[in-house]
Amino acid sequence: MVERIEDLNLPNAVITRLLKDALPDGANVSKEARSAIARAASVFVIFLTSTSTSLARKQNHKTITATNILDALKQLEFESFIDPLTKDLEAYRKVVKDKKDKAKKDTSGTENGTEKESENAA
Repeated sequence: MVERIEDLNLPNAVITRLLKDALPDGANVSKEARSAIARAASVFVIFLTSTSTSLARKQNHKTITATNILDALKQLEFESFIDPLTKDLEAYRKVVKDKKDKAKKDTSGTENGTEKESENAA
């Protein structure tokens, strides 16, 4: 397990980058505020994970799925997160599928190309 609660915090570099992306240019955030945001984000992630785990276990699943996460967001009354996350999940799945299809196509194309070269050599 974790020795100190601070070990559960998200890395400061990640928090700083997220804050820069979210805030207008020139906005400054104190070290104390960054620390509070990191702590709050970590608590949110732990709370969401705990709720998702409970939902998965109720279905006799050992692995948390995206559906468990989305259901947990609804249960925790974070409905406004569901639509954007669902869209991002669909986009992610499409990218993964496209990469897999491309790799499969490249593999079969290479094999066919090799076979043709072998036939021509004979």
